[in-house]
Amino acid sequence: MAKILAIRFSALGDVAMTVPVLYSFAKAYPQHQLVMLSRSALAPLFAYAPSNVTFKGVDLKSGYKGFGGLLRLYSELRGEKFDAVVDLHDVLRTKVLRLFFLMDGVRVAHIDKGRREKHRLVSARNKVKSPLESSFSRYRDVFRCLGYSFPFNFKSVFESGKSFPSLPEGFGEKEEGCKWIGIAPFAAHKGKIYPLLFQHKVVRLLSSVSGVRIFLFGGGNREKEILSAWEKEFPCVTSVVGCLKMDEELALMSKLDAMFTMDSGNMHLASLVGTPVVSVWGATHPYAGFMGWNQQPENIIQLDLPCRPCSVYGNRPCRWGDYRCLNGISPEKIVERIKKLTE
Repeated sequence: MAKILAIRFSALGDVAMTVPVLYSFAKAYPQHQLVMLSRSALAPLFAYAPSNVTFKGVDLKSGYKGFGGLLRLYSELRGEKFDAVVDLHDVLRTKVLRLFFLMDGVRVAHIDKGRREKHRLVSARNKVKSPLESSFSRYRDVFRCLGYSFPFNFKSVFESGKSFPSLPEGFGEKEEGCKWIGIAPFAAHKGKIYPLLFQHKVVRLLSSVSGVRIFLFGGGNREKEILSAWEKEFPCVTSVVGCLKMDEELALMSKLDAMFTMDSGNMHLASLVGTPVVSVWGATHPYAGFMGWNQQPENIIQLDLPCRPCSVYGNRPCRWGDYRCLNGISPEKIVERIKKLTE
């Protein structure tokens, strides 16, 4: 039996994309133990994992800050006697950690992020616009470097048979014939966010459809304020910002007939519970390999512009200043796609 450490810090979406890979490994190698090291706040993603997967959460901003913090973290991890380490992040702190393990005689492997290919994909000149390997495949390749080959075998974070959380009182039961639709209007960067004025219209058009109930997802005070106003304005619309823990959000998403998102963490959360997602892409592009797990290409809403994609993560300002890649998409097109998906 081997004990393997997998490391991925970073953003919610990046860590969420490790879940199908780690579940698949765990099923293919039930005799091995897998420990996932990540940020403490992301523990709910692994609460329903197979029995041979455990989660170790750390706070890199306090208890393990700086080089001294990494030494302290390594000391703790070293005591667990790992046989191998898979670095699914490949940033400075994970490079340091894996170097410590390597010096201690532990087998290590790290992700190839394909930085050069991604640079060509988003380049303003001599752009090479072709699909790259997905993050799921890149994560799996790290295990293969250590001799562990396995097929993808994942449907939902709730498939393990463990009872998942019930929703708080007030949400009610889903009535027969009723369609539940989730909408997550925000993302980390402006280049990923469909204009809120257009999203407001999407909510208005969908809320006017008989038998539809809409749930709004977000986080933070500003998003809460905006979505609370939409909740008050339209019938059958409920904002869940600040109302649910992450595992409860996952439980609610699993009951949805469809989810409308940006290229964001919520796209990945909905994907992890098997909910079909209609996603809008602006500065970024599915070709970079960050599409949600098992999502279908026909549910991608995007414009074919020569300048797209201009950013891997959506954090670059628009070269034209008008975000035409997002402003050129009509709310009606999105509503039509959602209706078709939920028919």
